[in-house]
Order: sequence, then structure tokens, then C-alpha cells
Amino acid sequence: MSGAHDTKPVYPDEQESITIFENTYEQYRQRISKYFSLKLNPLVADDLTQQVFLKAVENIHSFKGNSNLFTWIFKIAQNTVKNEYRRLSRQKESPYDFTDYESQSISLEFTKHVDIRIDIGSALQKLDEIDQEIIALRFFGDCTLPEISKIVGRRESAVKNRLYRALEKLRKELKEWGDIAIMYIQELISIVNKGENHDMNDRTKKVHQDLFDELNNSVERVSTKYKHHPSQKVVIEIYPDLPTFHQAVGETDAPNWFMGTYEGRTLKIVSPLNPGPEHTYQSILKGTVHLFAMWLISDINPSAPKWIRQGIGGYEAKHMSQDFIKGSTEDNIRNQTIPTFEELNNDTWDFETMKGFQFSYMMVEFVVERYGVDVLNKLIRSPQDFEGIFQCSETELHEQWVKYIKI
Repeated sequence: MSGAHDTKPVYPDEQESITIFENTYEQYRQRISKYFSLKLNPLVADDLTQQVFLKAVENIHSFKGNSNLFTWIFKIAQNTVKNEYRRLSRQKESPYDFTDYESQSISLEFTKHVDIRIDIGSALQKLDEIDQEIIALRFFGDCTLPEISKIVGRRESAVKNRLYRALEKLRKELKEWGDIAIMYIQELISIVNKGENHDMNDRTKKVHQDLFDELNNSVERVSTKYKHHPSQKVVIEIYPDLPTFHQAVGETDAPNWFMGTYEGRTLKIVSPLNPGPEHTYQSILKGTVHLFAMWLISDINPSAPKWIRQGIGGYEAKHMSQDFIKGSTEDNIRNQTIPTFEELNNDTWDFETMKGFQFSYMMVEFVVERYGVDVLNKLIRSPQDFEGIFQCSETELHEQWVKYIKI
């Protein structure tokens, strides 16, 4: 950035200040940008951030070192926000407030591996302006309490007390979500609820709470069982109904049983409130555990076959009863039309028709009961090494499995 001032003389003491400033720019520009995203429009955040740092360069000679350089720069950012508000007011435009910004969300960090994101726009608006500013600086600007104290011009103890009270108000607004004790505001990401209505009404809050309960009972257990600390957290997105979900994932002609999928680290599910004709509220919740388990196996080994991913997902979620599995596969077993491992890698809608979910479940169950979880873990990581893991060929293992399920 100092290249913009090459035509001006730079004295040694100023050169040192500019070098320090450039390091500060690299360290703090993202924090300033996130602050602008919250207070104004995220689309102009980067441009305004550049303006702030350019203004800081131009006025670096006025920095006396009485405060932290970052807090001095953040004061410039605050003034920039005030100027933008005045400009928008003169033009009769509204500032880009909390409720209009879809990405103002919090992470309910109830496990190590899953984040459920909820909108806090309306809750933030219930706070005083100074409390909103402290929340913005602390959680969106990543400022420390001493930095906030300098920026807002209040004692550190006062800032700490206001922050505590503001978080308590937010907890009350969000009804504390059951036994969640700590609310941790993280980086800005897209809100979990998709569709036209983003309101956090009581029914939507119950969905999140029920998801919390279901995942809280499963996520750590599954991660420990398969000896894998996920490389990153997953984010759960909830779509209001099946047509919206199918369209969002590019499968407009998908069958009604298709209620969830995962892309990257994002689990996408249809809302349990509108599960469609082939699911129930509870089966969607269990289906989310199924998806998490599948994602975890993919995180361990992206090349793991579909039957291993689907089988473990179903086995861990337990959303198919033994009676259903037995009743829906007995004709195939009697007629000896049991799919091979290769056929269970079918990635079309025929997977459901061939009873792929049930047979994948049964195969995983067979491996666990006959060989143990440690062997299943080896299979996840080396899915083609039948000889090394089972001391038999793929065909021989399939024959063992067929005999097992015929009993």
C-alpha cells in the first residue's frame, strides 16, 4: 500500500511507522471488513476497509502511540460508519441493518464437530446501540476487551459488564435453547434456514433444539467409534420443503424419499416440519445423523464405496427398524437377488429400488458382529484390501455375508 506514496518523501521515523502499519493491515483488515459487513452493506465492506487504511496511511503522522495502533485505526472505521449513515440519511436510504443481512448468525457450539447456525438479526435489534456496538466489536470484529474499551471510550470493567448483560439478553431472546449453556458467536456464514421466511419462530427454534438433542447423542459417539477427528466442522442447512430442497441441490425430479445430502462440509436437509409423504419429523432428525456419519466416513476416506458410507450412516442412525429391514428384503433373500458390492455402489435412484439402504446396513452389521468395529475401521480406510483385512477374496466375503443374512 505504501506504493501510493512513492512521490512523497518518507523520513526514517515515518518509514518505521508505515512498516508497522503495513503489518497491521495484513493482520487486521479482515476484522475491519467484518465490522463493516455487520454495520453496513457486506457488498461494500472491502472497499470501505481499503478507504480506512488509506486514510490511516495519510494520517499516520498524527498517531502519537498513546493507544494501540489497531484501536486508532478502528476509530477511523467507526467514523467511516457514521459518515456512511449520514450520507444514506441525506439520500433517504436505510443503513444495511442486522435484519437485512442474511449472514448475521451465531454458532451453537454444542459439539466439537457440528455447527447449527441461527439468525440473530431480530435479537440484536432488541439491544441498546452501545451494546450492539460492543457485540459487533467483540464477536464480529474479534476485538479484545481492552481494545473495545479504547474504541467506545468506556472503562474496561464497564465494557465487560455490558457485554455480559448483552449476551444474557440475547440468551433470553433465543430462549437459551434447552441446556445449551454457552453461546459462541463465530465467523459470518450463510444462515441455516433457506427459503423466503428466515424468521426464528417457536416452531423453527424447536427444530433446532430437536436437532441438537439428536446430534448431541450421536456425533461424539460416532466420531470416537470411527477414530477420526473431523478435519472441519459441518454446517447444517435446513430447507422449508421437499420441492425447495430438491431444486436447491439440482434434483428437481428426485423421489420423495430423498430428504438430505451433503456437499463439502455442508449437510442439507428438508425441514422436519415438512418432511414429505415418505418421512416423518423423527425420521428427518435421524436422517441427519445418517448424513453426518456418511460425511464422517467421506472425511476419513473420500474413496470409500457408497455401500460403506450408506451402510454406516444407516447403522449409526438406526432409523430403519429391524422389522422393516427384514420385511423389505425377504423376497430378495428368498429369490437370491442379493446385490453384489459393486451393485451396491450404484449412484442412481435405483439404489433405493434394489434395497440398497437395507442391504448396505446389513453388510455393515455383518462386519461389526462377525469381525468387530476395528475391522470395519480398517475396511473404511482400505476398502479394496479384502485379503489383508478378512483373509479372503471379495467374492468369498460376499458369500459369507449371504449365508449370514439367510439365517
